[in-house]
Amino acid sequence: MCGRYTLLAEEAEIMKEFGLEHPLKNYEPGYNIAPGQKVLAIIHSGEEKRAGMMSWGLVPSWAKDPKIGYKMINARSETAHEKPSFKTPMAKKRCLIIADSFYEWKKIGDRKQPVRISPANRKLFAFAGLWDKWTDGEVERFTCTILTKEANAFMSDIHHRMPVILPKDKQEEWIQPVRWSPDQAHHFIDEVQMEELEAYEVGTYVNSAKNSGPECIKPLAGA
Repeated sequence: MCGRYTLLAEEAEIMKEFGLEHPLKNYEPGYNIAPGQKVLAIIHSGEEKRAGMMSWGLVPSWAKDPKIGYKMINARSETAHEKPSFKTPMAKKRCLIIADSFYEWKKIGDRKQPVRISPANRKLFAFAGLWDKWTDGEVERFTCTILTKEANAFMSDIHHRMPVILPKDKQEEWIQPVRWSPDQAHHFIDEVQMEELEAYEVGTYVNSAKNSGPECIKPLAGA
């Protein structure tokens, strides 16, 4: 599960890190990015990498009701290549979803403690994502989802699932403008080695998606 994350970097920093040529239209940093909101994603057009804002929650091109996106914020990497909603995106609509940390809620007794998690050795990173375009007449929606996998040893103490974070040297390959079979895409993700992570507890202010700002990432007193 990955249901909240942050992206606090400046536009110039993101452009440099991911080798982007064009300004990031409508980009705004976010302390508590949530499903249904616009998120920064990178695709490859076949000629160049392009960054833009997509709605978080994948709506398949064939869907009758775009509200289905609220149920598709994540795609299980173990089975996405077999699912009608994700097979085509796995083959040819792969994207990078840019972040610098994510939140998870650790169950402690009868309560859930929010935790902020990030790579230990770099600031910006990319979730492995899938995207699609849904149209209804003149209305177009570009939407995306984050691939998840079983938690590694570090994350298993916090939650049993985790987002797929692409190693820096695998990002370009994931979005290359080449059609893969869904099985090839599945194998690629299955082989991804998860890097070292670090985490700290934050306050319950982050629990509401309506809340944003520095308070979301403030370490819990005594943590």
